[in-house]
Amino acid sequence: MIPVRIAVLTVSDTRTLADDRSGAVLIERLEAAGHQLVARSIIRDEVGLIRAQLRRWIAEPDVQVVLVTGGTGITARDVSPEALAPLVSKRIPGFGELFRWLSYAEIGSSTIQSRAEAALCNKTLVFLLPGSPGACKTAWDKILVSQLDSRHKPCNFPELFERL
Repeated sequence: MIPVRIAVLTVSDTRTLADDRSGAVLIERLEAAGHQLVARSIIRDEVGLIRAQLRRWIAEPDVQVVLVTGGTGITARDVSPEALAPLVSKRIPGFGELFRWLSYAEIGSSTIQSRAEAALCNKTLVFLLPGSPGACKTAWDKILVSQLDSRHKPCNFPELFERL
């Protein structure tokens, strides 16, 4: 198993480190899987602030993956996809498609309100997840835990890092 260096960003106007359950879920799971948390931040739902933090982590060689929780809905304050858009080198549409398919079994047609997505930004993988702990558990337990595990076959993201 090759540990992946991961940053966690919570996008919220109201959460703090003390009550950020979604960020805590992701950190608990990534550490239990043997990965390394290299950074954590909470940013308000503002395009400029989110984009600036993403840009910093994408430029940081110690960050291989960024997990963003929050800001993927359809309200006026949900702007994580818009913040990410100009930083994208390659979209990974299968992540959002698979997430919504899996989520459908849990929350039914309400999953269409999710704009969860993933992209390669320069050499950093960025995953945008909904802000609920349940959605973070679904994304991690059913997709990310295996795709970030170098032992997962037939393919996984860590085996690609050197070729990005």
